[in-house]
Amino acid sequence: MARWEPNTRERLVRAALDLFSEQGYDATTVSEIAERAGGLTKMTFFRYFPDKREVLFAAGQEIHSRLLADAIAAAPGPATPLQAVAAGLDALTGTFTDDRRELAARLRAVIAANAELRERATFKKAGLTEAVREALAKRGVPELTASLAAELGIGAYYRAFEQWADPAGQQTLTELTRQALEQLRAATATLG
Repeated sequence: MARWEPNTRERLVRAALDLFSEQGYDATTVSEIAERAGGLTKMTFFRYFPDKREVLFAAGQEIHSRLLADAIAAAPGPATPLQAVAAGLDALTGTFTDDRRELAARLRAVIAANAELRERATFKKAGLTEAVREALAKRGVPELTASLAAELGIGAYYRAFEQWADPAGQQTLTELTRQALEQLRAATATLG
């Protein structure tokens, strides 16, 4: 592959995931990722990502936060906080097509195998939760309610993602997330 070919960012992500799966995160260098992505240079890698850890997280977090926030802002005025969160989750999960399921399963395995990546995944989850909370606050939702709705929504998304990343799965991520959100909402009613 020539260096000028399109989709450089995606090629770097896939190359990193391949190498992390094959030889482990710690044993993989940025130079190896760049080379695997089609003979790119280390400098090219750093134009897209600040470090090798971010190759799996950087773009996704920014895009996902924006999708959530925009859809929550666009939810109908009378929507409850959880209905607005559900609209945000629908917008986010609608971007996860079935052809990404296998990639998600591999990503999940790579993250689970490395403490540094698990830590970064936790920060991503917190960032998404904060994006939802902020979007709800802009709708005038009180702080405590916005925080709780954000936690429930992102918790539902992560529960559903774990199920969806199973290559044998049949349901869409959107369907699974809706189910998980409803289960969590129902569980809160039993807290007393």
